[in-house]
Amino acid sequence: MNTEKKLIETCCADHIHRGEKLNQNLINRLNRLEGQVRGVKGMVEKEVYCDDILIQVRAIRSALDSVSKLILENHVRNCLSGRIKAGEPSSVDELIETIGRVLK
Repeated sequence: MNTEKKLIETCCADHIHRGEKLNQNLINRLNRLEGQVRGVKGMVEKEVYCDDILIQVRAIRSALDSVSKLILENHVRNCLSGRIKAGEPSSVDELIETIGRVLK
């Protein structure tokens, strides 16, 4: 089975194996995010100054954006590129829709 066909079959399922290194990177980032959210909750409970909380919320958004970027990059490189090379025009539409949802 050629690589392009294998990528297409792997990506057509409801989930995809991202590779151990990327998965662990994502899990580590999400664990940090979880801690940051708990920290902001604690700041609210302690009635910390609003500006300080907003700065932390912005940091959380930035970290979430980084996670999204990594997942999107993996999706384009490992899912869509093989489908585009195989001549599936619907994969370009999927990419446009995905980017639109991510940028909302």
